[in-house]
Amino acid sequence: MLPVFDRMALRLLVEYRRLVLWVPVAVAAGSVWYFALQTEPSALCGLVLPLGVACVSSVVLWMWRGTVWGRVLGTGCAAVAIGFASAWGAAHRHAPMPELPRRAIELSGTVRRVTQGVAPKTGLATRTIEVVAAQFETPLDSGMAPLRRSLRLKLRPDDTQPLFPGETVWLRAMLTPPPFPAYPGGRDMQREAWFAGLAGYGRVLDPVERLNTTTPRGIGFTVQLEPVREALDQRIRAVLPGAVGAVATTLLTGETASIPQTVRQEFAVSGLAHVLAVAGLHLGLVMTVIMVAARLAFARWEWASLRWPCKALSAFVALGGGVGYAALTGLHLPVIRSLVMATVVVVGLSIGRRSVSLRGLALAALGMLVWHPEYVLSAAFQMSFVAVMALAAGYEVAGPKLAAFRALTFKPAWLQLAHRATHHALVLGLTSLLAGLSTLPVVMAHFGQIQPFFVIANLFVVPVMALWVMPLGLVALVLVPFHGEALALIPMGWGVRLIIASARVVVQWPAARIMVPAMPPWALGLIILGLCWLCLWRQTWRFWGLAPVGVGLLVPFVVLRPTMMISPDGGMVGLYQQKTLWVGGQSRDAAWLGVAWQQAVAAQTIKPFPVQDEVLDGALSCDSDGEAGLCFFSAANKVFLLRLHDRSDGMQGLPDAVCKGADAVISSAPLRQSCPNVPLRLDRFSAWRNGAQTVFATAKAVDLQTDRAWQGTRPWVLKPGGHGHPNLPLAQAE
Repeated sequence: MLPVFDRMALRLLVEYRRLVLWVPVAVAAGSVWYFALQTEPSALCGLVLPLGVACVSSVVLWMWRGTVWGRVLGTGCAAVAIGFASAWGAAHRHAPMPELPRRAIELSGTVRRVTQGVAPKTGLATRTIEVVAAQFETPLDSGMAPLRRSLRLKLRPDDTQPLFPGETVWLRAMLTPPPFPAYPGGRDMQREAWFAGLAGYGRVLDPVERLNTTTPRGIGFTVQLEPVREALDQRIRAVLPGAVGAVATTLLTGETASIPQTVRQEFAVSGLAHVLAVAGLHLGLVMTVIMVAARLAFARWEWASLRWPCKALSAFVALGGGVGYAALTGLHLPVIRSLVMATVVVVGLSIGRRSVSLRGLALAALGMLVWHPEYVLSAAFQMSFVAVMALAAGYEVAGPKLAAFRALTFKPAWLQLAHRATHHALVLGLTSLLAGLSTLPVVMAHFGQIQPFFVIANLFVVPVMALWVMPLGLVALVLVPFHGEALALIPMGWGVRLIIASARVVVQWPAARIMVPAMPPWALGLIILGLCWLCLWRQTWRFWGLAPVGVGLLVPFVVLRPTMMISPDGGMVGLYQQKTLWVGGQSRDAAWLGVAWQQAVAAQTIKPFPVQDEVLDGALSCDSDGEAGLCFFSAANKVFLLRLHDRSDGMQGLPDAVCKGADAVISSAPLRQSCPNVPLRLDRFSAWRNGAQTVFATAKAVDLQTDRAWQGTRPWVLKPGGHGHPNLPLAQAE
């Protein structure tokens, strides 16, 4: 019997041509390794040492290139080191987070982008501008260099004057830095802002004053298309008002902010959220329509049909149309990924290769991960590449069988027509099943839900998109210069209404959405590695990947959920018990904190803390014994004392009789000298130092997890209180 390593080597030799597919996986692993660190590595450890490892691994690869283990270990180590070094370089090429004023501030800057939106609560139209090269107009900041990061500012509802990219404006606004995560391990908006070049957010207090309309240098081509995008949005919504127009303008311009929150929620619950996110589906449909039109045009031109490679030329024409559509929709991450993949597909068609292959996907993934390694943590990147990988691998297996089934012929015409319809239904069903099942773990990890009926919904919606909505949308774009877009937009609106109605019907089905608790990052990584193992190999050992996938899917349902959650500012407390999230206290970010907490613990309902009442079989009692804003909670034989409201700001101490017997005390105000003998004391000061906190009550002890310990010390993690680097003015000349 051969040793284990010899048997593994034999298997790898059989899969020799598939080894290259693991290079982007190794690069992604190196990037994930960097982002998982608690302490920021120095230039020596983050750049020089990994590049040295890559060089040594390359030498090993060259010296032992004749052995399978030499190639696997040499290439793998080099790829991991390159991924680590790329992530370190990407993080350090960004400007540091500046210190933003904590009061109303006057500033001037250049508008880079104008975004239309809808207020979630009121449903009123809103506008948000992104300002670059901002300068604060205060004596302290006199002579300050312009900010190297941008600001996203929400305009007043009554400020309806037109604003365009490239204009210099003056305004007065309240600014806030990127928020800390809602709970340890939650969505890190500070890291997202760091790599997006954002300094913070804010709201404009007065109407914006326009200073000039000169377009400065450095404004990209896609930003210069913003006026075109806004004009298209107005033309589309003039023909198709309401939610139908919002979805139509999303499909044609990529602007998603104007979609009503109810429609967005219906699409998410029904498994149709990908329809509202311009990505591979939309680009693929656009390029397919353009390629079919180009092929028909070349077929009508006899001279070209006989002399030119019309299939390759049509593919390049479609690629040009895809580039234009991607630029029009803003060149977001999913579109860029799809455009890179489309370029690989077109090149493959021109040289006679398969249109969709795992090698093309690996090449596209490798290019994006080296240039933007932070993409490895985004849901869009993970969903896109996992879905395409599953489709390519699935059709490698099922493609020949589907082709054989399609080749069958039947004598009666109606039977042949039914056979073709069955084949198309099988293809659509298999595509939806492969893409939906492969992206299900990513949806669980990032959005905390499962949509069981996504296959049924997509079986109807995708053909409507492919055969009706998108072709008419392209015709509408062609007719816009001639003011005839209504001829195509009106029937396009009929198809959009069908899609919206389909989402609304699926939402009403029982168990249309199943809530999932927060998935640890290591569990998602385990699932993705298992999917790669399942899709990238060809032998039967590929099914070993089902084991890590199954383990990762079970992890969210077996890990201990937090008993309590405390907001980053310490003013809001959440208590999870019996599938209900009880929320008390006050916080500036109360709206999104409640949603994030509910998703983290998969609570079915959110309720405010009771007033003078006992709930949860007597486990929670508030305002008892005449103490306003005071609650007692017991879990796992542990007693928690909660002080949700304190007008004295902690100056009025808690009586010793109240603190006696408590295992933990949590206060929205400073505790100061209150309850000194309680083992665990959490208040506003501890939240200021440690960020969001979660408390786990077990029979053995009360465990605490803090966001500061989870994130560590990284460039994008702001100092306690959300403070960044001071904006020092230039030195005065003598």
